[in-house]
Parts: sequence; structure tokens; C-alpha cells
Amino acid sequence: MKYFVKPNQVSYGEAIGIILIQNYVPFVPGDVANASTYNYPVRFHRVPGLTVERIFKHDKTLFHDIKVAGESLAKEGVRAITGDCGFLAIFQNELADALGVPVFLSSLMQIPFILNVIGSRRELGIITANSNSLDMEVFSSLGIDQQRMNRLAVGGLENSEHFNSAVIKEVGVLDTKLMEEETVRAALKLQEVNPKIGALLLECSLLPPYGRAVQEATGLPVFDFITMIDYVFSAVVKKQYYGFM
Repeated sequence: MKYFVKPNQVSYGEAIGIILIQNYVPFVPGDVANASTYNYPVRFHRVPGLTVERIFKHDKTLFHDIKVAGESLAKEGVRAITGDCGFLAIFQNELADALGVPVFLSSLMQIPFILNVIGSRRELGIITANSNSLDMEVFSSLGIDQQRMNRLAVGGLENSEHFNSAVIKEVGVLDTKLMEEETVRAALKLQEVNPKIGALLLECSLLPPYGRAVQEATGLPVFDFITMIDYVFSAVVKKQYYGFM
């Protein structure tokens, strides 16, 4: 088999590119920003100035730097580009139009799919990093209309003590036991208040490590950033099947 060099590319085999926000948190296995989370190589690109505070404020002036990061990842050969914050949704359409590879910036892009999965009489519970910032602008950026929004129940972690300390205030320490407890507590509260919930979506890129605990506590299907990234990977790198008849 012959292989040919690709212009401007000095490394190969990284199908998924991940735009990282400037968030100084210990990214544990299962987190979007931890390479050992994946069963395949990924390529990271951090954007200086893309802070949690500015993202929560929906700062559109960040787009140029995000675009530059996406262009860099595309030049290095990735086949699709995601990010590590669900609130990057506000840049989804503009970045997808600007780049020549598939773009899927937000875990919230799974909402229409999940709503179809659970049937028209059930609701989708969303655990988010900041319920105050998860507003109509974010949803409309992904084509989620009011009819779909009426089937969403949102619970935020912004007032959870350890999450606020580790993720928003960035004190430099993350206790996975406390993070898991707070995430499960938020999910159970959401389920109690909204008994029609048929599935949960963990919006924040730091929450996938606690998805199993949430599922065991609630008995519900749990979607997150990693379910989305794995799904897109399976589309841009097709599997060769082997077996017997």
C-alpha cells in the first residue's frame, strides 16, 4: 500500500480535533480534555482567552480566535472538530460554515435526537454548568425551537459548592467523589421535580466521568459529550467488520 504526504501536515491518525477553553481544572479520565478518555487518538488546541466567564456571557468577540483554532486543527488533518464546553453552541453555525470539515461544538446538539428517542410524551433533563447562561440564544443557535424547549428540564451546578470551586473559581483541586455526589444530587432533584423525564443529558464536558453513577441513581439513559464524540468518530472513521456466517 502506498501513502502520500498531505501538505502542511506533520502528524497523522488524529481524526477528532478538540478546541479547548482556557479552564484550569484537573481534567480526569472521562473528561473531554483528557486524551485517555478515548479509544482513538485526538488532537487538542487550546484557545487563550476563551475563559469560562466569557463563554457564560456569550462573548461573540471570541469567534475569530476559535476560527483560527479550527483552521489549525483542520490543516493538521483532523476529520471533525468539537469543543469542550456546551456553550460553544453559539458559534456552531458560523464555524461549520467557515471550515471544510464537520463541526459539532456542543453536547446540546444531541437534544433533537434524544427527544425522538424517548417519545413525544417524555421530557429530557439537562444537567448544565450554568443554568442562567443556558438560554434561548444557546438553544436557537442549534435550531432548537420553543416546542422542543418546552420538553426540556434544566438543572444547574453553578451553586453546587465543589463544582463552583473547582470549575468556575478554578482553585486547582477537583475531588471526583464530591463532583459525583453533586452531579447525582442534581439529577435526582431534576427527576423528582419532573417525573416525565425519560433521559438525561450532561451538558458540561467535565461531567462524563459521573454519567454511570447518574444512570445507576436514576435508572435513565444518560447522554454526554463523549456519547456525541464517539458517535461522530464512528461516522468519520468507518469500522471494518470481521466475523463469520
